[in-house]
Amino acid sequence: MNVLNKPAGILLTVLLLCAAGNLPAGGNKEGSKPVKVTASGTVRLVGNSPMTSLVISGENREWHIEPSEEKKLWHLQQQTVTVSGMEYYIDYLFANGSPAERRYFLKNITVIN
Repeated sequence: MNVLNKPAGILLTVLLLCAAGNLPAGGNKEGSKPVKVTASGTVRLVGNSPMTSLVISGENREWHIEPSEEKKLWHLQQQTVTVSGMEYYIDYLFANGSPAERRYFLKNITVIN
């Protein structure tokens, strides 16, 4: 006796495959130990609804803002800011195991200016 009907099973499979593509590589959320930094750049909203996030785009680097910290910068979108916070990175991999990208994140943010 099949508990799931065929369309629901297909939908569940597609949703699981989409979710798996957004997971960071490895089992550790933080790819590096957090270090205190000062970051300057433009606050931007990136992504597609419902998975949007804030990013500070600096001259040489982009910092993704942790979701719990976004409320501190939400009203500063499209403005240049200077913040201090703890920076860490996560290395992402393609499905075949080759390196995809390194994303830098900020947490414990304090807006300086």
